[in-house]
Amino acid sequence: MAKEIDRVRTTSALEVVRQHPLLVLFALSPAFAGLALIWWLAGTGWAIVTLLVLLVAGGAFVVLKR
Repeated sequence: MAKEIDRVRTTSALEVVRQHPLLVLFALSPAFAGLALIWWLAGTGWAIVTLLVLLVAGGAFVVLKR
């Protein structure tokens, strides 16, 4: 049972997203602004690659943090 995601924390995080979607959008707005800037300066392909890298890195951070 090493490094598994706690069910209580998962449901708590989902409840925060359901109850306060604007708070989550505000917290993620710098990432959206950065992606929009990359899209504008470098193109769609680089923005998609950056988004995928951010998603994988964020998922790894969440899973490996414990």
